[in-house]
Amino acid sequence: MTRLAVVLFNLGGPDGPEAVKPFLTNLFSDPAIISLPAILRLPLARMIAGGREETAKANYAIMGGASPLLPETRRQADALQAALTSARPELESRVFIAMRYWRPFADQTAREVAAFAPDQIVLLPLYPQFSTTTTASSLKDWARAYRGPGANHAVCCYPTAPGLIEAHARAISQTWLKAGRPAGVRLLFSAHGLPEKVIAAGDPYQAQVEATAAAVAALLPELPDWQVCYQSRVGRLKWIGPSTDDAIRMAAADGKGVLVSPIAFVSEHVETLVELDHEYAALARQIGCAPYLRSPTPTIDPALIETLSQATLAALDRGAAPAPFGPWTCPSEHGKCACKARGA
Repeated sequence: MTRLAVVLFNLGGPDGPEAVKPFLTNLFSDPAIISLPAILRLPLARMIAGGREETAKANYAIMGGASPLLPETRRQADALQAALTSARPELESRVFIAMRYWRPFADQTAREVAAFAPDQIVLLPLYPQFSTTTTASSLKDWARAYRGPGANHAVCCYPTAPGLIEAHARAISQTWLKAGRPAGVRLLFSAHGLPEKVIAAGDPYQAQVEATAAAVAALLPELPDWQVCYQSRVGRLKWIGPSTDDAIRMAAADGKGVLVSPIAFVSEHVETLVELDHEYAALARQIGCAPYLRSPTPTIDPALIETLSQATLAALDRGAAPAPFGPWTCPSEHGKCACKARGA
């Protein structure tokens, strides 16, 4: 029986208050996040982590003191393993999790995968849209950590995969229906932002986010007023926009409420459960933007799990070069696309 290991990549999150500062230090130490030489980057990372520690602890306290991202990812891993077993029972499939900035780190997962001794390995990011700051960083970290057996196959992105689009559209539609189908609601597709210089250097993330949003909006004719916006800005650099808070203000000025969809996330975590559900909700109340609605992430929606299963099995038919799943090709100007960078 052929052994298949699937490695799910995600950001990770602190599993308790004592983990908040080292998690932040790991995050800001990544050269994909702060592109400075290590001699400057590492002390700067420690300084930023120290400055943000108490605020971050307060945010995680809202969620019980820890990030829910690992439990969410475990649910997805279990659902994906069941889907793979059903689709390809002749494969001995096992799904592993490798987080980038907190446990389980790639080193630990690499040891577990090597002990499984797979014939084939599929590297599958839980970031639907590729960025040098997320998927590329995780793939690089895995290449450093893994020395075991098995042929590698990587999925770089799946921004317009039908199952992903269906899952987001269903979550939005159900949220709108549950609220009583309110009129005058603007649909805001909110994604984690990036500095403009990252996009200008050829990162395809923004184009992929916009493609995901357009595909979802096409399934929702009852919500024709929609906009893409970006959240979670940090630092002094100019970020892509409009920001989510500005988009909420614009909707209020236009006399509209908002329905916010976390379009670049497939799992609930601090950016959805705190930033969207508390901070932006408070802003909406303050400025009279009503209703304020937020659709959930797809998490284990069957359509998303089916997409992850299909992406895994499709990757087995390709070589090691990262490739997208679904109907997507990065425009030529996005030279940091994984496929172009690897010459695929």
